[in-house]
Amino acid sequence: MASLETIVADIAAEMADAPDRGTVADYIPGLAEIDPARFGIAVIEADGTSHKAGDADEPFSIQSISKVFSLTLALGAIGDRLWDRVGREPSGSAFNSIVQLETESGIPRNPFINAGAIVVADMILGAHEPIEAIGEILRFVRALADDDSIFIDERIARAEQDTGFRNFALANYMRAFRNLRQPVERTLGVYFHQCALAMSCHQLARAGGYLMAGGINPATGHSIVSAQRARRINALMMTCGHYDGSGEFAYRVGLPGKSGVGGGILAIAPGKASIAVWSPGLNARGTSQLGALALERLVQRTGWSVFEAPTE
Repeated sequence: MASLETIVADIAAEMADAPDRGTVADYIPGLAEIDPARFGIAVIEADGTSHKAGDADEPFSIQSISKVFSLTLALGAIGDRLWDRVGREPSGSAFNSIVQLETESGIPRNPFINAGAIVVADMILGAHEPIEAIGEILRFVRALADDDSIFIDERIARAEQDTGFRNFALANYMRAFRNLRQPVERTLGVYFHQCALAMSCHQLARAGGYLMAGGINPATGHSIVSAQRARRINALMMTCGHYDGSGEFAYRVGLPGKSGVGGGILAIAPGKASIAVWSPGLNARGTSQLGALALERLVQRTGWSVFEAPTE
């Protein structure tokens, strides 16, 4: 097998020449302006060795990838009581669907669809002011990546606020079922700002390292979550991380992953590597077209799929 450094460089070169780059999200001002030619990849191995290529150091809006970090933060604060208000099953529906909330009494199917992540944001907010909750999320992600340059793109956050009519509908609907405890505007203020986190592939791969290393932040040696909780977050990423495209992603890539409509994907090869890719053009399910292809090729060449038979 070629070296990982060569594999990463080769994949970046292949993505540069790929003809079908997907469609950039055009419903959030700011995202619509991103050049679809951009592509970055960063792979951080269990021993800390880093490999990156393309636009791996270019910050982008991580959008729904932030849901992994907010879920981790909320679980640390209130533990498994979180699951009284959010389910753990795949939705089979689009990320912003409102349909299931009617039949399931305002309980979102999982924490990675928008409705679920809004409830998680409501838990993080608690009795705090929104600016305090937003600051807590930002500090947490900076600590995970060991990088204080990570920031929230206020322009994107304002655009989310101005165009997030469906998210307002989801939040108000759940508030009607008493599954949102704080005023809708306050909870959504936290949610929109977490989605506006700006990170590079390299920063994102570093931030996801605790999920690769059994709950330990490999950069600092600090315990973030228990090994059991890390496994369960990875399980949710595998089954729910790409909404109604989660089955296809598992079929083609075979790794826990979480996508965002900014074009990023965080993928975890447990015990082996934390991986982040970015290309802003999306497929029909809202996942990066080239990002998913790059991960598929990476797994083919490394054998990192969780479904891969172990070799002697």
